[in-house]
Amino acid sequence: MTSHDRSSNTHSRHKPIVLTIAGSDSGGGAGIQADIKAISATGGYACSVITALTAQNTRGVSAVHPVPQEMIRAQLEAVFGDLQVTAVKVGMLGDSATIGTVAEVLRRYRPAHLVVDPVMVSANGDMLLAEDAVNSLRQELLPLADVITPNLPEAAALIGARLPATLSGVESLFEGLGNLDCAAVLLKGGFLQQESRSPDWLLSGGEVRCFDTPRVITANTHGTGCTLSAALACYLGQGLALEMAVSTAKHYIDKAILAGSNLRIGQGRGPVEHFFAR
Repeated sequence: MTSHDRSSNTHSRHKPIVLTIAGSDSGGGAGIQADIKAISATGGYACSVITALTAQNTRGVSAVHPVPQEMIRAQLEAVFGDLQVTAVKVGMLGDSATIGTVAEVLRRYRPAHLVVDPVMVSANGDMLLAEDAVNSLRQELLPLADVITPNLPEAAALIGARLPATLSGVESLFEGLGNLDCAAVLLKGGFLQQESRSPDWLLSGGEVRCFDTPRVITANTHGTGCTLSAALACYLGQGLALEMAVSTAKHYIDKAILAGSNLRIGQGRGPVEHFFAR
């Protein structure tokens, strides 16, 4: 029996309510849409708070419209005021005001599990958060998180380091990441572009564990970071310990990438197959 099969048995006994707080991707491959698919596929009940609307497809983003703060707050209050949210995944926030609004509500309701995917840097290397917003993220949201899930550019930006290009360069980030005011860091190594491996590193309790799996060679990787963090939140919500939740989420995203590697959706960087098990 695989870890995914074992987790499926868990799903039948306990369906956690998992809230995703992120931007909407009109192309359906990333953001809120990817999160809802991943949470549903891994056994949770997904609810959402949308922080921004994007005009987006597999070829890129053509427009972004931030959601007003009063509407973000209203969504948060509506969800927490009725649903017994077990776990929260936070993705794209965009600015300091939104970070502050989300952090204030999360401090008040204190969900049992919080995964923060610090969406700070685009796939082509452009900064998506102003420096004041990066500081707000560090000071207001990271201390609330059970685990944050930066990719390499985001990790480098969080600690003011250069983007590493080698494995030894990645390891040089560990000390700085360990000094962040958060419980744990899952550092995603996909940007290394190694030929055959796909390593991620979990920094927790002063220790580092590498989760290393074979790399799937495909252009269909849109939304992989969103999908991984949403699945991780769902598995934590089911009661898995952090290392097991990371291992199970890593297994899930690897399978989703493999199953989606031959999909022909759109003309650019396509999505993964979230429902590969069906």
